[in-house]
Amino acid sequence: MSENPIGHPEPFVLAVIGSGPAGLSAASRAARLGLSHVLLEKSTQFSDTIRKYQKGKFVMATPEALPLRAEVPFAAGRREEILAAWEREVTTLNVNARFRAEVRAIALRDGVFHVGLAGGDEVLARNVVLAIGLEGNLRKLGVPGEEWSGVQYQLDDPDEYKDETIVVVGAGDSAIENALSLAEHNRVILVNRRAEFSRAKPGNLTGVQSAIAGGAVECYFDSAPIRVEPGKIVLRTLLGEAEIPCHRILARLGAVPPRRFLEACGIDLPSDDPTALPEVSPYYESNVPGLYIVGALIGSPLIKHAINQGYEAVEHLRGAPVLPADEAMFATRLGPFGDSAVADVLTRVRETIPLFARVGLLQLRELLRESDILAVESGQIVFERNDYSNSFFSILEGAVRIEIDPKDATRFVTLSQGEFFGEMGLLSGRRRSATVRAEGPAVLIETNRRAMLRLILSASSVKKEMDRTALGRQLQSYLAAGIALHDLRELIDTAEIRSFQAGEALFAEGDAGNDLHLVRRGSLIVSRRVDGREIVLAYVPAGRYVGEMALLRDAPRSATVRAAVNGT
Repeated sequence: MSENPIGHPEPFVLAVIGSGPAGLSAASRAARLGLSHVLLEKSTQFSDTIRKYQKGKFVMATPEALPLRAEVPFAAGRREEILAAWEREVTTLNVNARFRAEVRAIALRDGVFHVGLAGGDEVLARNVVLAIGLEGNLRKLGVPGEEWSGVQYQLDDPDEYKDETIVVVGAGDSAIENALSLAEHNRVILVNRRAEFSRAKPGNLTGVQSAIAGGAVECYFDSAPIRVEPGKIVLRTLLGEAEIPCHRILARLGAVPPRRFLEACGIDLPSDDPTALPEVSPYYESNVPGLYIVGALIGSPLIKHAINQGYEAVEHLRGAPVLPADEAMFATRLGPFGDSAVADVLTRVRETIPLFARVGLLQLRELLRESDILAVESGQIVFERNDYSNSFFSILEGAVRIEIDPKDATRFVTLSQGEFFGEMGLLSGRRRSATVRAEGPAVLIETNRRAMLRLILSASSVKKEMDRTALGRQLQSYLAAGIALHDLRELIDTAEIRSFQAGEALFAEGDAGNDLHLVRRGSLIVSRRVDGREIVLAYVPAGRYVGEMALLRDAPRSATVRAAVNGT
């Protein structure tokens, strides 16, 4: 790869910042088209993030159905094979790469981007593709003792470790892959903050479930670190605290966007949430004209997506017509809107359903790829009470009736266009608590559980609204049937979501009764002291409530209620 002097006499048509898959793709496409360009990389070699993958890692080319459109080749294979193929391609295309070129600032002045480098040099370009990823902003454990020398955030070669006890904290693809590779020669304990691996690729999901079932990997679900001490980690688990002696801790917790840098470049972020991602157009152009953002920085960590985005951004900035590579994947997903452009359907979804109003277009596009748009007839049952299904539904057109009480047809709640349902099965993992049927013809979006959980994890606005609505629905189901959700907003706004450890008391017998508790997740034990002994009276599962009697009677608590397992 040739190195061009920074003092280029005219602005480059394109400056690409970052040489991961997305950056290499953009620069390679520019080279193929003969566009003047420069690829700026702060390290001494391209694709530094991929090179930090563990030695011999098998890299999957998912989604399998997504076509690849780029000069940069990519097929499933070992890390070393993929890097060698990229090296050959960019060398053949004579990509103009500059190494040790760390970008400190990007400013648009008079139609030209001034890209400031460490050391004071400057690059001028008409367009910029920002492909820096997130790896420079790794999340830390965030608990006391994390500075212990046995805590690490990267795994280079799993074969370096043998006969150790290693705790891997995380539930994404990197954590799973590291855990599986280390398990060949070590005792590996995986710590998953949630009850499932909702963010994992299908292959990794199958692999880790098999390893856990076969005993090759141990796993603490619904658990999180509390503190680290030399030689051990202390976890909060469903059954209380657990101390795990270990030789080392490998934390694979993802990364956060470089917010200060992005804002200094003039890029708008949709909220104050530290995890908020930049909003871009369907062709990856930011709010700054001519500044494109691709790859993990806009929520697309998969290599195939990143490569396609680099290609599509260059095609767009040169004025060539281009449709996203995943367009064909929607052919069977759009149901009654099958002949519509995907972008038009996305816009309609965003404008119709407030839950998705603040979700980035790319995130929403990914969600729609894993959803089905259904046309249902009047009276058609969507799901029945006690069903084990757990998908999530949004109402794009029409209305549905939620039949709360199977013995009383007058107890129901009507939901109309823009609202959603199925959230309790999603959040609690329990069977359906009501029957839902269409009130007249309706168009629904059905989203599978794992896709919706991924969105909740990555979009704080969605999680917040889901929590509020789930609480309102519980109030409607058990305490306020017939009262519209908006009339319960004042009550909902005063509510607080609290977590309790196993064995922790929500309230004790004899306490003043000031609160009602709705159980969103987990279960409770109700007990009373009789002749000096504590007698268990009942178990309360998720979806039920406790504490109402003291409120209604204005009397002290008649029983003690404790968390049976960790819950909220």
